[in-house]
Amino acid sequence: MALWRNLMNPITIIKTGKTFPDLIDEHGDFEDWISRGLGRSNRKINIVNAESDPLPEPSQVGGAIISGSHAYVTDNLDWCLALEEWTKGIIKHQIPLLGICFGHQVIAKAMGGVVDFHPISLEIGTKEIELLPSCENDPLFIGLPGRFKVHLFHSQSVIQLPPDAIVLARNEFEPHQAFRIGKNAWGVQFHPEANSAATKSYIKNLLDDVKSANFEPEQLFEQIEETPYSASLLKRFAELI
Repeated sequence: MALWRNLMNPITIIKTGKTFPDLIDEHGDFEDWISRGLGRSNRKINIVNAESDPLPEPSQVGGAIISGSHAYVTDNLDWCLALEEWTKGIIKHQIPLLGICFGHQVIAKAMGGVVDFHPISLEIGTKEIELLPSCENDPLFIGLPGRFKVHLFHSQSVIQLPPDAIVLARNEFEPHQAFRIGKNAWGVQFHPEANSAATKSYIKNLLDDVKSANFEPEQLFEQIEETPYSASLLKRFAELI
């Protein structure tokens, strides 16, 4: 049974940017990856471009997912600041919300957290995360293995969580891989919507940054694998709405 009963309203995907052209040509853009990850559903999916479209009223939203982006939250772009205000309203109205990478950071900043460049370097590739005891009763993460692989490509992070946030997952590089605010809002620094092809493309497209961070590209390529437990989070989220 769904935790919330907004059965007539669509799942709204907030598109906050575009991926690389080579990925769009072969696999579609961020919103396409997310839509596929949600699986079959009777719910309509509504795509909203945060840079150009009006953001929907909370009363029109059954649940929302904020995508990743190549923009930086710390640039404080007008559309991003408007998205932060919208996010506050969605959380206030207890509408299910999931933020992915950039979206994770938007939620954190909107609710009083701090976002900045990671003090060490970017994090990229297929990495393992650890779920914390707080996941034992978490509606989204309950029942998942204590450790599983995820796809990651980001240079900014949630440096400080919002006051009421509960951290759900971490790894050695990133202490805030996932968090929850209240009962209805989640942020994940990793990419449940991405597949191995996406991660490979990001390593190739960011090769100079990868080398500057003293990563061995070939080693990163060898470590890439599919991430079924991470991918399952999108369907799990849809089932909660």
